[in-house]
Amino acid sequence: MLRNLCAFAGWKAIRLVLLLAAVSVISFMLIEWSPIDPVQAYIGADMLRVGPEQREAIAAYWGLDRPPAERFFKWAAALLQGDMGTSMIYRQPVSQVIAERFAASALLMAAAWLLSGLVGFAAGVIAAARRGRLIDRAVQWICYTLASTPPFWLGLLLLMTFAVWLGWFPVGLSVPAGVLADQVTLADRIRHMALPALTLSVAGIAPVALHTRQKLIDVLSSDYVLFAKARGEKGAGLLLRHGLRNIAIPAVTLQFASFSELFGGAVLAEQVFSYPGLGQATVEAGLRGDVPLLLGLVLCSAVFVFAGNTMADLIGRMIDPRIREGKVL
Repeated sequence: MLRNLCAFAGWKAIRLVLLLAAVSVISFMLIEWSPIDPVQAYIGADMLRVGPEQREAIAAYWGLDRPPAERFFKWAAALLQGDMGTSMIYRQPVSQVIAERFAASALLMAAAWLLSGLVGFAAGVIAAARRGRLIDRAVQWICYTLASTPPFWLGLLLLMTFAVWLGWFPVGLSVPAGVLADQVTLADRIRHMALPALTLSVAGIAPVALHTRQKLIDVLSSDYVLFAKARGEKGAGLLLRHGLRNIAIPAVTLQFASFSELFGGAVLAEQVFSYPGLGQATVEAGLRGDVPLLLGLVLCSAVFVFAGNTMADLIGRMIDPRIREGKVL
């Protein structure tokens, strides 16, 4: 068992290094091909008052006057030493900007991830247990509707309904405006996070519910469940003993694999609600040509998604001994 675990960890480490190297190269190439001029985006509205000499000085200060290959290898060498560069927008180290923004996004994504997983799994189990009945058709209709609904449109709808018309929640931001950081309470953070978390979670409920429903239907139609019914098992006992245990691994795998969709949805949700997290920082870095910050955010998102997939594999090995012993690929 220990040997298999060490081999698993080593293989995952090699894959992570190769993934980060590929993501770094591809992201840098895409940024270079982007029509956005980093110098012009950095100057912004003052571009009419900035002369050619000043533009050259700005480009030289940020190293934008050097060949792309030289800039990439210089950035990569600094990254290997733990230096992700300095953000052109915030004038702070990229690692510090990401750490501050991650603190705001972590709670939002964790709440949305838990809500989507629990609600989606419960809805899928209920629909499968009542297959063909009204509640099953209602769950499927709701899931198909949610799956075809753009997250940003849903966010705008929730914002107009619960923040503008009803006034139950704040319009935006992660904390009340004009309040010192040490005076912000947990209730304030939860009120500001409620609508973005709901928007982000709704997008993940549909795939979890539909996947769980189909897997549970397949399990309940299997031969060993038919044999269990012949022995007299039925109802909740049959569902818990043979149904939920066998769909646990697919549900967990799907839930942790949704980290990529979670991060992508956070970009839209944070833009709609002006939530100062990683998603909003990614949009700002892309639109304003902040190359160091954008590359840092891309690498962090790659590690975030890779960590989700790795956790899914680890939990699968803990749940199913066949995977742990290498008998199931």
